Amino acid sequence: MSWTRGVLFVVAVGALLGGSAGCGSGDAHERKARASASPVGKVLEDTDEEGWHYREVGKQGAPQVEVEVQPDSGDTWDVRLTVRHFRFSPPGARPVAVAGRGVARLYLDGHSLTRLRTGDYRLPGRLVPRGTHHLTARLYADDRTVWAVRGKPVESTADITASGAAASPG
Repeated sequence: MSWTRGVLFVVAVGALLGGSAGCGSGDAHERKARASASPVGKVLEDTDEEGWHYREVGKQGAPQVEVEVQPDSGDTWDVRLTVRHFRFSPPGARPVAVAGRGVARLYLDGHSLTRLRTGDYRLPGRLVPRGTHHLTARLYADDRTVWAVRGKPVESTADITASGAAASPG
């Protein structure tokens, strides 16, 4: 009979501990809106243009990114990111900063284009009107903080010069 009490005790403890974890208290929305309390780096007061805080890490072993852009046939541009000390997170990753992990965001002339979970992207030519433009790749942790070194975001910018017919931005 004592094993029955032991099983009931384990079930009761499991219900108490696990039951509160699944409650919809609205905390998920709060976690998305602020930097995680991760032991990785130091969250700074500085923010990017979208309001996401910088997460300062030391230069040694810090994430790095280089962006390269090449014209492709069919009015597109091939964008390739080369990263060091960084892994792209899979979809559904927890919104917590983990050393050297996260996503990249692409910006064209300072305007957000897309979030990437891979180093390859095909940029539609219709988004690049005639003239010279700046394509920037910036690295973010999964909690949306910006990886930073010495107060500067970890990013890389490449110039794109489109000489075709003028396109309408959109």
